[in-house]
Amino acid sequence: MKTEDIKHYGVENFIFKIINEEFGYGYVPEYHHDIINIEDYYIKPDKSVFLLATHKNTGNLIGTLGIRAYDKNYNIFNGIYNSKSTASIWRVFIDKRWRRNGVGSKLVSTAEKFCKDKGYKNLYLHTQKIVDGSLDFWLSKGYRITRDMKNELGTVHMEKVI
Repeated sequence: MKTEDIKHYGVENFIFKIINEEFGYGYVPEYHHDIINIEDYYIKPDKSVFLLATHKNTGNLIGTLGIRAYDKNYNIFNGIYNSKSTASIWRVFIDKRWRRNGVGSKLVSTAEKFCKDKGYKNLYLHTQKIVDGSLDFWLSKGYRITRDMKNELGTVHMEKVI
């Protein structure tokens, strides 16, 4: 994705629409600063990328996935992940009409190849069990659970060695 694609495809609106559908809320500054600054988080840094999936006939946006160097401060992962060897997967959102049609799988395989090419050794992500099919999807792609937070969203931290 290029900077001009953000506005052209309505990336922010697409993401916030799905967040609202899945979680029942909109923009939360401490959670979503990367969405309103996609260029700074996913386009400008060399080891980052933001992938878009578009419908081949309509050109409409149907999926997203962001990769950036690991940059979280979770105490449970101190000394385990770092920005040089670990990439973080973010903002994997697929339009409900296109789920279970290979869109997410294609985005993930493209992202994993990008990460290998950039020299990352590990991939980190977190997902929520309350999103139908989310955990099963990541497990089917070879990701393993490193920590189940057992919270109201069902947050699960996962990793994959590449």
